[in-house]
Order: sequence, then C-alpha cells, then structure tokens
Amino acid sequence: MAFSSRLGMLVRQNGQASLPSMLNSIRGMSTSKLFIGGLSYGTDDVSLKEAFSGFGEVVEARVITDRDTGRSRGFGFVNFTSDDSASSALSAMDGQELNGRNIRVSFANERPSGPRSFNNDFRGEGGFNRSGGDY
Repeated sequence: MAFSSRLGMLVRQNGQASLPSMLNSIRGMSTSKLFIGGLSYGTDDVSLKEAFSGFGEVVEARVITDRDTGRSRGFGFVNFTSDDSASSALSAMDGQELNGRNIRVSFANERPSGPRSFNNDFRGEGGFNRSGGDY
C-alpha cells in the first residue's frame, strides 16, 4: 500500500516521471549523486570533474583515497545540481573509458546513519594471546 501511494505521488508530481528517477526516489537513493567505480590510479578530483562536466553543472567530484597512503582506492563520486544531468551522465559514461580504464557508473546509495560496526573478534589466528601466559 505504501509503495503504490509513493509511486502515485511521484507520478503526480512529475507528470510523466521517468522510470529510473521513480525507482531511485522509492529506494531512497540520491538521483543527482553518482558512484564511479573502476577508476585508474591516475584519476584525480580535477580530471573526474572534467570528464563529467559536459553533462551539466558538477557540484563536487571526489576520488576516494586511502587515508594512510593517499593513493586512490579506485572509486569516487560525482554530484550534479540536477537529476537530469546525473541521469544523462550515467547513460553516457557507464562502461566508457576514462584514463585507460572502463568505468562503472551508477546512482550512489545513501550511507546509512549511525556508527559503523566492526568485527572485533580476536579469538581467531593473529589475535593476542588470552592464555594468561607470559608475553
């Protein structure tokens, strides 16, 4: 019931809303923020922004880097001012070559709120000695 009322509301608001924009709205995804995967290590924020700026105004382009080494982790995000620009960029750039690598482009999922959980199970190999013996 909630799904159908949400879908009806989206169609009424947008007239003839596109299927991808309706599905992304229902899923709670940002439709103006794209996830870019498969980036070469030579791609930086500036070159990522340049590659996507032909589709509309880019608010932010960010390549995610390792905090210890500063090296690219091979993915990033591009944020547009409009949903239409993001949709156009997704359609045109997914599977295309950028700096020698074929990239994957999809709508970015919103990060869940709250603290991230980590598995702190030290009972496996490589953990510290709990036998009470000398260290």
